[in-house]
Amino acid sequence: MNICEIFYSLQGEGRLTGAPSVFIRLAGCDLHCRWCDTGYALSDKQGRTMTVTDVLTSISTYDCPRVVVTGGEPLLAEELPDLLKALHDEGQHITLETSATRFRELVCDLISISPKLSNTIPQGTVYAQDQERHRLNLTALRHYLVRHDYQLKFVIEEEADLAEVSDILDRLEQGPDGVAVNRDRIFLMPQARTRIELQQRGPRLAQICLARGYRYSPRLQVDLWDDKRGT
Repeated sequence: MNICEIFYSLQGEGRLTGAPSVFIRLAGCDLHCRWCDTGYALSDKQGRTMTVTDVLTSISTYDCPRVVVTGGEPLLAEELPDLLKALHDEGQHITLETSATRFRELVCDLISISPKLSNTIPQGTVYAQDQERHRLNLTALRHYLVRHDYQLKFVIEEEADLAEVSDILDRLEQGPDGVAVNRDRIFLMPQARTRIELQQRGPRLAQICLARGYRYSPRLQVDLWDDKRGT
C-alpha cells in the first residue's frame, strides 16, 4: 500500500481530541473536496510503498497505544483489512477516519465518519458532478453505524449547512433499514484550513451547537500548528 506519511501528534478532532496518537496516512481518495487540506494524499501514486510489516515497524518507534488510520480515503486500499487486523493484534486502539463512500468489513475500535456535505463540491471543475454522485452513501453509513463504535463529524461552513445535516440524519433513520443515530456522537466542526479561518468560524459554530444540541469539535491541529503538514 502507498503511505503518504506516518507521524506522531495529538488527535485534533472528535471525542478523542488531545490524545497522543500515531497517524498513518494512506494515499488515494475517491473525492475532490473543495476545501481539502490533504491534497498531497489524493492520488494513490503518492507516498511510498510499504508492507503491513513495514508500517508496524515504523509505528513501533513511538511507543504509543493509539493509532489513527486516515487518508486520502483509507477504504480504497486493498490491504486495509490486513493492516487493521495487524494493528488490532498488536493491541493498538484504532481510529479509522473515512468519508464512508463504500462499505468494507474491517476491524477498528472507533470509526470516525465525515459524511461530505454539498459544501465540498468543487463547482466549475471537472470533478463537480462526480463529487455530487459519490459523496454520500447512506447504505454504507448505516452498515458502519450498526457494526462499530462511531462518531459522525460534519464540516460546517455556513449555518445553512445545518439543514443538510438534519436531512442526512433523518434519511439514516427512516425506512426499513433505518438506524437510530446517537446524537451524542455527532460533532460539528468549522471548515478551516488555517488558524485565521478557525478563529473566524469557530465561535459562531459553537453558538449554533449550543442552540441545537450538537457537540462542537475543535480542530486542534489547526489551532496549534495552522496549516503545517504532518501535525
